[in-house]
Amino acid sequence: MKAGAHDLDRFDRMKRIAWLDMQKIHASRCLVVGAGALGNEAVKCMVLAGFEDITIIDMDDIAVSNLSRCVFFREVDGKGTMKADILARRASELDHEVNITPIVSKVQELEKWDYDVILGCLDNISARLHVNSHAMFNNIPYIDGATDGFRGKVQVIIPDGPCLECTMNKSHMKVLDTRFSCTGNGMMFVPKTASEITTTSIIAAAQVREAMKLLSGRADLCISNVMYYNGETGIMENLEIAIDPECPNHTMKE
Repeated sequence: MKAGAHDLDRFDRMKRIAWLDMQKIHASRCLVVGAGALGNEAVKCMVLAGFEDITIIDMDDIAVSNLSRCVFFREVDGKGTMKADILARRASELDHEVNITPIVSKVQELEKWDYDVILGCLDNISARLHVNSHAMFNNIPYIDGATDGFRGKVQVIIPDGPCLECTMNKSHMKVLDTRFSCTGNGMMFVPKTASEITTTSIIAAAQVREAMKLLSGRADLCISNVMYYNGETGIMENLEIAIDPECPNHTMKE
């Protein structure tokens, strides 16, 4: 039994989705912020979906507790092995045509913001707001993902639409001030939260799916504007949000 031409094309089945623009997906320049649980799942989906130019930024090294949620990490990856480096190297093995660039750094130190889409796979508000503001300023679509145990959310942020900061309130800002205190070694302290792989996979997959829609010119199909997922009940719901007229990311554009 011989494979036909359609079986020799890695992306044949995706090309059968009429509106999916594989050329745009192949040519896009994408930034993934965070190389932990969400970052592993997001990059896995991106490589398999045909993204060929991916930059990953993360400042952290691998811990044993990462192994239950990070498909590209191994027991041999001890302390001092950087997440971004390992994720880039092992994800590249899925498709050798893909160019994955790791950056071992805080996202606050990133100088160039010249991407077509950004995926946020972060675990703290401070970094999220930093990415959000730079994405808004540079007119780059930003897809933010978050999980907490069996719950998660995906927010699609496009230029001229409501952004992450539009949803913030005084409670968020209080958490921002108290959660991220200096430990004395130049690192930011983030308290551990519940996490498991099935919710991580769902949220990361949704982020990549939304990126595929945006790059294919189908923003009309995107989540509007926040999708909440409850894994305990199996319920997903989309909630629309409004632009905060006092949000600095919008007032600075006026």
